Amino acid sequence: MMKKFLITGGAGFIGSYLTEALLKQGHSIVVADNFSTGSRENLSAVAGNPALQIVELDITRDSDMLETLVKECDVLIHLAAAVGVEMVVNDPIHTLSTNVKGTENVLGPAARYKKRTIVASTSEVYGKSDHDTFTETDDLRLGSPYRSRWSYACSKLLDEFYVMAYCQNEGLPGTIVRFFNTVGPRQTGRYGMVVPRFAQAAVKGEPVRVYGDGEQSRCFCHVKDVVRALLLLIEKEEAIGNIYNIGSQELVTISELAQRVIARSGSSSEIEYIPYEKAYAKGFEDMRRRRPNTNALYQLTGWKAEHTLNDILDDVLASLKK
Repeated sequence: MMKKFLITGGAGFIGSYLTEALLKQGHSIVVADNFSTGSRENLSAVAGNPALQIVELDITRDSDMLETLVKECDVLIHLAAAVGVEMVVNDPIHTLSTNVKGTENVLGPAARYKKRTIVASTSEVYGKSDHDTFTETDDLRLGSPYRSRWSYACSKLLDEFYVMAYCQNEGLPGTIVRFFNTVGPRQTGRYGMVVPRFAQAAVKGEPVRVYGDGEQSRCFCHVKDVVRALLLLIEKEEAIGNIYNIGSQELVTISELAQRVIARSGSSSEIEYIPYEKAYAKGFEDMRRRRPNTNALYQLTGWKAEHTLNDILDDVLASLKK
């Protein structure tokens, strides 16, 4: 059965891939985006598709238009958010307003019209926990308000509480997904995302700058694997009222990541270590490890990440060299 999807932030990195995938399935799509971090260029491959409508709006201000779009859709996927470490640290007010007020504006009409809703959250909500892997039911430990880095995690966690409250009290058929470092072609390094930042430097032969000591570790998941997980969850009624981690299990330190980017690009770049206090404005604090437990997603859908880190890096590097 073909459906009408509303994707907030649909011109962004993840949103554009999701839009393409849904159009291939024969659905109609309304992309709502203010193009502050998203780009029309991301949708250039499908811009002429008659099943795609692109609407420029701001979810924090254009609530009447947003209500109309929600009312007319079958499925709502809320991706619009303030993201990127540099943006979060430099402008925490924008981060809080966009993520909290924007999500509140989206969820109100979604609950009123009982629209199937997927809301994107982040691994950042796990905060300063030192667990080996992170599970959706874990208790969460965030940093101090003196550290503006945690404004993002706090705002996305509040989004999650909003979703769960609307599910429990208003019957919203909602699901939360926590992304763990989604990467791939089209992602910009402009706001601090590490893989495109490293790849761009390596392709140019510039120093690959590692912030901190490089021993912090992360798992990176290809955007196409993430989109596949979203498509599976949309169809599962059992996912309503629940939270799911989406990410790979391949853990790598940031130093190792820099070395691998240089090697796979054939670059002569050298690694340069930059202390956090020089890399970021005051208020930054990092997490040492982020690795998801994805058993809940696997048990419900059979999903596992299919792309390795090398696959991801090769795709990103190839897109840059074009």
